[in-house]
Amino acid sequence: MKKLIAFSVVSALLITSCAETYRPSQTTYEGGLIGAVTGATAGAILTHDNKWKGGVIGGVLGAIAGATIAEISKRGAVEAVQSGRPVQYTSEDGRVVYRAEPIDNNQRTECKKVKETIIENGKVVKEQIKEVCESTKVENKY
Repeated sequence: MKKLIAFSVVSALLITSCAETYRPSQTTYEGGLIGAVTGATAGAILTHDNKWKGGVIGGVLGAIAGATIAEISKRGAVEAVQSGRPVQYTSEDGRVVYRAEPIDNNQRTECKKVKETIIENGKVVKEQIKEVCESTKVENKY
């Protein structure tokens, strides 16, 4: 019995040591928060029989959608900068298209600019210029 437990513990440690840990970025959390607030508000307004239930369901769905969109935006911008070519993601149903196109460099900060466009049902719903820098800041001081 002791050998079985020891083998299980060692196997679990070996398997988990090979797994890559995923750390969401600050923008993922912000996107999730914005999506949760928007979804909860819409769910509470649109649900007639139980406002709390609609708010909770809308909040959860909004958080997932917001975090996903923020993460796709971040990854797409970084990928466009690294490859030096435009990057495009399309949803499975083809309704939503995310496009990131590298523009130019900021010589002063050594950051690269990316033009992001989100198209939904053939209409541009969001267009912005984002700066992508090579390193990330981990402290609150310089």
